[in-house]
Formats: sequence, C-alpha cells, structure tokens
Amino acid sequence: MCISLVGTWIQSVAQSWLVFELTHSAFLLGLVGFLSLFPVFLFSLIGGAVADRVNKRRILLWTQTVFMLLAFLLAVLTQVKMITPLGIMIIAALNGIIMAFDAPARQTMVIELVGKKHLANAIALNSIAFNASRMIGPVLAGIFVAAIGLSGCFFINGFSFLGVLIALNLIRSVTTNKPNGSAYIVQDCIDGLRFVRSHNIFLVLISLVGATSLFGVSYMILMPIFAADIFHKGAVGLGQLMSASGCGALIGGIALARYGERMPKGRVLFICVMTFSLALIGFAASRVFIISLLFLVLIGASSVTAMSLVNTILQSAAPDQYRGRLMSVYMLTFSGMVPFGNLLAGWLAHAVGVSAAVLAGGIFGLFCVVLLYAFNPQIREL
Repeated sequence: MCISLVGTWIQSVAQSWLVFELTHSAFLLGLVGFLSLFPVFLFSLIGGAVADRVNKRRILLWTQTVFMLLAFLLAVLTQVKMITPLGIMIIAALNGIIMAFDAPARQTMVIELVGKKHLANAIALNSIAFNASRMIGPVLAGIFVAAIGLSGCFFINGFSFLGVLIALNLIRSVTTNKPNGSAYIVQDCIDGLRFVRSHNIFLVLISLVGATSLFGVSYMILMPIFAADIFHKGAVGLGQLMSASGCGALIGGIALARYGERMPKGRVLFICVMTFSLALIGFAASRVFIISLLFLVLIGASSVTAMSLVNTILQSAAPDQYRGRLMSVYMLTFSGMVPFGNLLAGWLAHAVGVSAAVLAGGIFGLFCVVLLYAFNPQIREL
C-alpha cells in the first residue's frame, strides 16, 4: 500500500499543478477537489453496506484495478495534449466513486487481519504507511514534474498500483462476516444510520470528524497557490509544503503506535483537534516559509493522531455486523465533508484571498470543536 500511495500522492500534487497551469483559478482548484471526494459523500453508505456483505479482499482487487486504469487514462490524455479541465474533473469524479467502495472495505479489513487486541497499533501502522508516502510522494512529485513532466507523474502512479495488487493477491486469511441484515442494500444503509443515531458517543465523534473535515482539511487544495503566489517557490516548494504536513503526520502515527494503548484517548483527542485548528490559524498568518513548514508539521501530526484515535474507538466499539456501515459513516464525514470544504475554500480564496480563506477555516473549526466538547464533556473521559 505504501508503494501505491507514493504514486497516488505524486499524481495528486501533479494534478493540482496541472489544473493551476491550465486555469490559474483558485475556484477550479477547489472544484476539482470537490469532485474528487463528493462521490464519497453520495455513495459511501452503499460502500459500507457492500463491505459488510462481500469479501473485502475481492472488493479491493476491483477498486485498485480501476484506480490504475484511470491513472493511465489521465497520463495518456496529458501526454497527447488532449487533457482539459473538464477531463480532469470527470476523472476526479470517477476516482471519487471508486473511493466510496474502496475506503470502507480497506478500513474494516484491518481488524480482520489483526483482531481487536492489536487494532490500535494496526491503525497506527496503517497511518504510518499512509503518511510516509504522504511525506515522500510530494517531494518526488516536485522533482518528477520538472524532470519527466506531468504525464510522467501520472504514468508512475498507474504502475504503482501493481504493488498493492500483488499484496492483495498474497492475502489468503481474511474472513468475511455475513450480516444478519435485510436482502436490500438500501435497508442495510438505513439500519446502519439507525445504529449510529442510537449511540450518542458515535454521533459526537463523527460530528467532530465532520467539523474538522469541513472547515480544516481544505487548506490542502490551496497549496499550489501558497507555493506559487505567497512563497514564490514553484512546484518544488509545493512538494516541500505537502511533505511537511506528511512528515508531521508520520510523527503522529509513530507516537500513536508507541503510546496509543496507554494514552487517555479522549483527552489526547481534544488536545489534538485544538492544536490542529490553532496551527491552521498560524499557517494562514505566516509569511516565512520555514515557519509555515513548522506549522504544517503540527497540522499533520495533530490531525492524523486525532483521526486515528477516532478510528480506533469506533472500530473497537462496533459489532462485527455493523462495522462496515459505521466506518462508511466515518468516511462520509472524514472524506465526504472535504469536497464541501474544498468548494467553500476555493470560493473564499477567489473572493478574499487564500490566507483569509485558510484563516476562516481554522477559526470556524476551532469554534465547532469547542462547542462539541462543551456540550459533550464525556468525550474527554474516553
């Protein structure tokens, strides 16, 4: 997975740069980000219901293969100069649809591989793999954009999926827990929502994730503008900015793997979400490149630790027959709220500037976090 995700981050950075080169529009950067994740909002509940019914390894083999084909399509269209902003949007939307089915299966497959006893460490290890690639991929993207061009970056991503496909073919021990649900996918989705609604702690944690994703995570989509217009660093600077956040996330993942079983999860979660919002405000206000990199390290470390803690709490508490659907609701708020945040951030950046847009996101996110914890103090005691 780490090999594949390095390629995915290379494509993500190169795609953002391609959109910026074609349009020079902050709004269209936000729109592409919106289209890449909005299908997760639409289809993740169905993806979770499918994950509760179907062998997860089989789902991932199909989704990863389609990801690979879409990467090659983007590479070819870019190579022959036929790529357009509309083409990028269509491919981004198709990737989002596949992600809606890929993510719940991938998240819930972890507990089937390791069991509940090692779940916290496995999620932390999963986070380390993801964020190691997040640290390496953007730096390589900055180098490859200059060395082999944007189409070369997309070809690299296509070939990188061979790594995860080989790994999936080597897995033979994953079990499938058949739910005692209805014969209809839609009814399974409704049952999953009722299950979440009937447990207040799940509602609060998922609301916390949703607020963070809506107001905070959209800073990522504006990184090309910070690199080009604020810091004047170009594609290499963009890779450095993205990697700083990935470096922080890697640090957070390692700390969670080391201390996750012993830490007071509720209090650490509160500290992390507060740190995330305050660091986002600091990044928006900074005009010194090195200081901005340090703020991004804090943003990466705090956000990954917080989301991994929520993931661990949810999966540990969920019955087997509802785990896929619970994680689909988690993905709906974790990834499904991001497109709305991207669209809002792109519009704000176009209207008042990128720094003001990120600052507003940090302030609103901080307000939501304080409000949730004020009315639900029991979270701190988890």
